[in-house]
Amino acid sequence: MAFNLKNRHLLSLAHHSTQEIEFLVSLAGQLKEAKYAGTERPMLAGKNIALIFEKASTRTRCAFEVAAHDQGAHVTYLGPSGSHIGHKESMKDTARVLGRMYDGIEYRGFHQSTVEELAEYAGVPVFNGLTDEFHPTQMLADALTMREHAQKPFHEISFAYVGDGRNNMGRSLLLLGAKLGMDVRIGAPEGLAPEPELVEQCQGWAAASGGSVTVTSSARDAVRGVDFIHTDVWVSMGEPVESWGERVDALMPFQINDDLVASAENSRVKVMHCLPAFHNSETTVGAEIAQTYPQLADGIEVTESVFESSACIAFDQAENRMHTIKAVLVSSLA
Repeated sequence: MAFNLKNRHLLSLAHHSTQEIEFLVSLAGQLKEAKYAGTERPMLAGKNIALIFEKASTRTRCAFEVAAHDQGAHVTYLGPSGSHIGHKESMKDTARVLGRMYDGIEYRGFHQSTVEELAEYAGVPVFNGLTDEFHPTQMLADALTMREHAQKPFHEISFAYVGDGRNNMGRSLLLLGAKLGMDVRIGAPEGLAPEPELVEQCQGWAAASGGSVTVTSSARDAVRGVDFIHTDVWVSMGEPVESWGERVDALMPFQINDDLVASAENSRVKVMHCLPAFHNSETTVGAEIAQTYPQLADGIEVTESVFESSACIAFDQAENRMHTIKAVLVSSLA
């Protein structure tokens, strides 16, 4: 069944129905197959899309640019220092300017209120590439990746997110699972669980979709029997390494290591990460953290042994960012 998403924003999946999310994932799968087969038909010729990035990016920027190019659209990248946004011009005024020049606008930045203000005043579809609160394009990629690897309907899939349950990935995965009727568990230490208001809202969506929502302070309870285990970085990279101590102590039981993977008691369990991942000390930040916290030399939120194992499908997720973003652009702008 097709759904008319013409001129629709993508601000968070809270505004999309279960059927609309499933349609976007199915469309992404079709576009992926067409790209592989060499039969893709550009449907966005003559369209122009502005890409606003107040935060640096690898996957989101590349995914939007390649998706737009494949479909015949042109993009303009506006980076953290390449415009007057937030310095000499408000987002409200920026929205009214860009909306007269572009057919769609992507925003990756800080506050959810900013992307919502952009959508209110732009007059064209706005797509949330990431805010502190939500990461909807990543959720579509994760949904496609889970469907590909589980090879069963969403309502038969169970997954856990372990780590900081208050960040945009923990909150968004809770929402995604509830909307799609999945068995979703959030494993987070006390004080780092999703806010009760969001949990209650997601429980309502889960009741309507036939899913279930569990929030627990036990990582082992969260992952037992699941098909997928998700995680994300523990601390924003802008925070000084010296301030990590308390967070590290709280989150060490939620590290995805060989023992936690074994606790799933599922030989086919897969591990997912939105990337970038601190799975060793080969990066500048990873080395600095390992020097301060030696117990993290072999990985922070996920260990090297797990990340480099056949269980890890993080790079399938990364590729699927492009296919699912393409589905969003085509459904809204074509």
